[in-house]
Amino acid sequence: MPETTTRKRGRSSERVPADVGRYVSEELRERYFAACDAVYALAPAADSETDIETSFGTTHVYRYGPADPAAAGRTPVVLVHGAGANSAMWYPNLADLSAQRPVYAIDTLGEPGRSVQHTPIHQPERSAQWLDEVLAGLGLDRVHLVGSSYGGWLSLNQAHRGPGRLASVTLLDPGGLEKTGARFFAWIFISLLATIAPKPVRRRAAAWLDQPVLIVPELRAMIMLSVRAYRIRRPTPLPLTEDELRTIRTPMYVLLGEHSLLVHPERQRERVPRLVPGATVEIIGNTGHGPQIDHAHETNTRMLRFMDSVD
Repeated sequence: MPETTTRKRGRSSERVPADVGRYVSEELRERYFAACDAVYALAPAADSETDIETSFGTTHVYRYGPADPAAAGRTPVVLVHGAGANSAMWYPNLADLSAQRPVYAIDTLGEPGRSVQHTPIHQPERSAQWLDEVLAGLGLDRVHLVGSSYGGWLSLNQAHRGPGRLASVTLLDPGGLEKTGARFFAWIFISLLATIAPKPVRRRAAAWLDQPVLIVPELRAMIMLSVRAYRIRRPTPLPLTEDELRTIRTPMYVLLGEHSLLVHPERQRERVPRLVPGATVEIIGNTGHGPQIDHAHETNTRMLRFMDSVD
């Protein structure tokens, strides 16, 4: 029998598998949600929020819509965030994207957000099933899927295993192209240590590490609380094989940070178009793993240009 643990809610308790993400306590969860709301406040308010029931848990989704009725009918954008985060991380991108198209931002199961997981989704086939169920629950038959980091792996996996609803896929310094190396984990560890450093040190560290989290107070507070409040319980996903990449026919745009430590940008700029027919790979300068945060306007412009070309 698989190992389980107890998750408490009010007076009730439920047994959940040990490899399902969970909050440490109700108190820390509520404090974390308050920090998340401060980040959401940096962007336009969502038009609506909804919970989609799937085979793996309840997925919380935020919708942002354009005011222009003509734009409201365009193919929507679906955003899938990175590991250790939630859809609040898209705050620099929401205004530009939602001015042109409907936007849906998903809180991924197994990550600190407002979704509630009861079954693991880290297996590639389960991840694809979960995301397809979310899109179906939203009534979306054709979307531009955008994923960052771990969300990039989820999006790349979807293009391989469940592309039926995808008009295109955009990958922002994604997982799934290479095995995650020690240099990336070292960057994560040093970045977390830098969050508790004095402000002058954080500013220097932000430039050295290409880590914008350190200089946005609301984002820093959210990340610091997420580490305390939530326990992620999934293995690091494996990259897609070259044979798996060759199966992808969905129009693909990949944007890599020049100083990325997750992938080798120049290697992937040559490799991905060779394996995925029609794929476009670009490298954005003077950034690392977060081009959509520290070069938001340029990233938004490039993403929208690609989506327009597909439509």
